Amino acid sequence: MPDTDIGAQDRAAAFAEGFLLEDPILRAARARAEEVGILPISPGAGAVLRFLAASVGARAVVEIGTGTGVSGTWLLRGMRPDGTLTTIDVEAEHLRLARRTYADAGMAPNRSRLITGRGLDVLPRLTDGAYDLVFCDADRREGTEYLIQALRLLRPGGVVAFAGILIDGLAADPAVRNPEIMAIRELATAVRDDARLTPMLLNSGDGLLVAAVAKSYPVG
Repeated sequence: MPDTDIGAQDRAAAFAEGFLLEDPILRAARARAEEVGILPISPGAGAVLRFLAASVGARAVVEIGTGTGVSGTWLLRGMRPDGTLTTIDVEAEHLRLARRTYADAGMAPNRSRLITGRGLDVLPRLTDGAYDLVFCDADRREGTEYLIQALRLLRPGGVVAFAGILIDGLAADPAVRNPEIMAIRELATAVRDDARLTPMLLNSGDGLLVAAVAKSYPVG
């Protein structure tokens, strides 16, 4: 019996996700994430983050939602060797585990700045226009507020990325209208319609919404 289109799409998606395999350091960090009850980004989404960081020659990156350091390690591996990752998480234990992951990955301590706190409390204290990439893997209901902060923090030509946009396809189902899904749709619309941004929605992991800030527009 011939394969259905959906079956072929599923196989293609699985092939893309497994195109770049994670090393033992990332697999160990992923296992620690499972132990503490958090779900890190997929290997495919991590590869996208590394690619984005390398593409913009990122020296300064902000991450909201540290977890156990899976996404941060992908980012650091794409950044310039002298780059610094500023990563924020409400759980001090997550930051401790992430610090261990970065050390296992051979990252010097000065390459990461780990901050305990709520993202929307910490971000206003960071410098305007000083960052090359902002990655958000935090409370989806606060997405548009994170977008406002990201646009303030990013230099022209910088990139913003949001994880977990598709939520197992629920975001694409018009019948689903809970607060989290509605917030995601509001964020996606805000990114799509902002004249300063060149957006793209990627089907990597549970969905990545990415956008580049135009170099000809002032940020703020």
